[in-house]
Amino acid sequence: MRTVLSLLLLAGCSSVAAVPRVRFRNAAPVIAVNDRRDTPKAPKQREFVRYLYAFDGQIVGPVTRALQLKRHERARGVNALDEVPDSTWFTNRIGVRDVSPDEILDPPGAVGSPEAHKPWTVVSSKVGGLTVGFIMKDARGEKFLLKFDPRGYPEAETATQIVVGRLLWAFGYNVTDDYVVSLRAEDLELAPDAVVKDLAGHTTPLTRARLEHSLLRVEKNADGSMRGLASHYLDGKPLGGHPAEGTRADDPNDRIPHELRRDLRGAYVAFSWLDHNDLHEGQMVDMYVEDPAAKARHYVKHYFIDFGIALGFATTKNKEPRFGHEYLLDVGAMVRSFVTLGLDEPGYERRRRPALRGLGHYEIETYDPGAWKAHTPAYRPIYTADRFDKLWASKILMRFRRDHIRAAVNAAKLSDPRAAEWLTDAIIARQRKTAQYWFERVAPLDELVVDGSRLCFKDLSITYAFRPARSTAYTLTAFGRDNQKLGTGRLRAADGGVTCASITLDTRDAESYTIVRIDTTRPGFHGRTFVHVAQEPHAARMRVIGIWRE
Repeated sequence: MRTVLSLLLLAGCSSVAAVPRVRFRNAAPVIAVNDRRDTPKAPKQREFVRYLYAFDGQIVGPVTRALQLKRHERARGVNALDEVPDSTWFTNRIGVRDVSPDEILDPPGAVGSPEAHKPWTVVSSKVGGLTVGFIMKDARGEKFLLKFDPRGYPEAETATQIVVGRLLWAFGYNVTDDYVVSLRAEDLELAPDAVVKDLAGHTTPLTRARLEHSLLRVEKNADGSMRGLASHYLDGKPLGGHPAEGTRADDPNDRIPHELRRDLRGAYVAFSWLDHNDLHEGQMVDMYVEDPAAKARHYVKHYFIDFGIALGFATTKNKEPRFGHEYLLDVGAMVRSFVTLGLDEPGYERRRRPALRGLGHYEIETYDPGAWKAHTPAYRPIYTADRFDKLWASKILMRFRRDHIRAAVNAAKLSDPRAAEWLTDAIIARQRKTAQYWFERVAPLDELVVDGSRLCFKDLSITYAFRPARSTAYTLTAFGRDNQKLGTGRLRAADGGVTCASITLDTRDAESYTIVRIDTTRPGFHGRTFVHVAQEPHAARMRVIGIWRE
């Protein structure tokens, strides 16, 4: 139940107070950007060399940036309400509407599983990676990448891909359309021109004997069937992954340097939550696509792909407990180990894998949301992210309910119900730990609205029971557009997290443009939020037109 507390901002002196110089246009916020302008010529394909990429990101990049002495920049691609509009990079889903569990179980617009459309015709082997895989077409003619669980790790890689992909889709990112499938060797037919492809682009004929020899490396069930992952091929022409820094020079719609995009910077929260640490340009792909609404128009759409060794499976598969805690080449960790003579045992050595089928070393106890690391620091956006980007992402994160997360786990078809329950609980525990951490670093005020002469807002730390209402107080100070102080007052937080306060508006201004500074104070924390309100044109009502956080 919403508790309303009323506060009259008493007229104050005319002294000038510290208010950021930023001002907002009196207009509705941008909810979608037009980055689908026609690009008549497909941008060039980017080649990805993993070890060169890691070397550049681990050594060359950090040294170069240190010499440049660049100052930190706040994220771009943000609207006046400090949110991310829809684009070819990100679509607001669970962040702005009630996504149903059924949508996560079976996302709308998906092509559907190929399992009912056998036999499958194998066209070629997959290129790259260490696991067995094939490119095939089902009886409908739909094209899929078919992958399997490696021997000794039943269900783990296929389940991980499904769970992480479904959650990232609901979060707002573009991902592949994936399904867990069951098959036998006889379900696979060879195309007459089927080939094996290597990383250099060379091909050799794929024979039946060679196909069945490959399947010997695949985990099999007691009845001889195999569990696989069928990933539907994306529409369009693949262009390789997006660069970690800068933009694609030949894509006119790509105008914000990637290290400054909030949707990419905020991905740190989603990736740390799901322990998606095998993060590099090969796990992303840009597609040159035809606009479904205007077939003469083409543009680039941006995807994250391949999440099979997230959820702690990278640690399990590679027997590396430091994954997620250190880079592959972590100079800081090496120095600490040298100085302490290796006697200071890192916390990650305590990681334990649950003895349940299909699960990896996904854990909560040693997980630090502020210190999580991918394999390398090469993907710059998540390492240029600041607390404001992570607040944005954490707000979305906390909109996942248990039934949402369980739907993603159910889509993975884990055979042991105990594993499904354990993984659901672990994802929720890690979700709360992540959000609580970032809610302590910026005042997590959300859903700021003007209701008549009152300003109402929700304190997410209280709403999600990270902090009790009695621990929090707010000081509201009103200013005119010119920084003229109008008044100030103090009140306690309301139970449930929703607090409302009467405000005094600047009647000197034609639009009644008023800036309300909300100082949020609780033990060990102080944060400021500046809320800009103005009278809506051609209407008597007031509205929030901008938010600036400090």
